[in-house]
Amino acid sequence: LVQLVESGGGSVQAGGSLRLSCAASGYLAVYTNYMGWFRQVPGKEREGVAAIRPDSTSYADSVKGRFTISKDIAKNTLYLQMNSLKPEDTAMYYCAADRVDSGLYAQSLYWGQGTQVTVSS
Repeated sequence: LVQLVESGGGSVQAGGSLRLSCAASGYLAVYTNYMGWFRQVPGKEREGVAAIRPDSTSYADSVKGRFTISKDIAKNTLYLQMNSLKPEDTAMYYCAADRVDSGLYAQSLYWGQGTQVTVSS
């Protein structure tokens, strides 16, 4: 019912910035009430980075003050502005959407295919 396509990943040096985008299509009125960004490195569980609902946002402690999640409803696009990037931010980044708010837990119904972010020291 909802398709999500991420873009904007790439390679950057430590201290640099990237902006990830997630274009959403399909039945959005209900199933994008909650949207989030997650990341995963090989061998580790997917972890929540940031989440957005109509009236609030939340962030993992590791990215607070450096990352900003936002949503352009007119463009049906979710963003993640990442500043002051660190090598430990290197991961595959995924966007997620659902009717139900799952906070920073990877329990959403819909997922994108991911975009790779690599930060070199």
